Amino acid sequence: MTTALNVKEVLETAIKAVDSKKANHIVALDMRQVSLMADYFVIADAASNRQVQAIVTEVKDKVLAAGGQVKLIEGFQKADWVLIDLGDVIVHIFSTEQRDFYNLERLWHDAPYLDLTRLLVTD
Repeated sequence: MTTALNVKEVLETAIKAVDSKKANHIVALDMRQVSLMADYFVIADAASNRQVQAIVTEVKDKVLAAGGQVKLIEGFQKADWVLIDLGDVIVHIFSTEQRDFYNLERLWHDAPYLDLTRLLVTD
């Protein structure tokens, strides 16, 4: 029997999954002081709707394989903006155009960015 993941493990699993599918501009915001919705937001974008769907599928698969829980995936069919609710971590995967339009980083400008250098693969 696997034990439930803690919030940091869910966050790291999601970030690594997003990165493994070559998402663009991956950021994580610490939402604990600015929102009751979630502890963390992960935000990234992809050049095509197919890539958006591939990233979302990878996040779902990796989180579930690690013993985490996927509460909701919203927007998968259209794949312009897909929200993955992992409980205390919410992952937003956008098409590049939609990310520029919604600009969640500006909307949540009070939320500090997390340092992802040790989690992201650099080429």
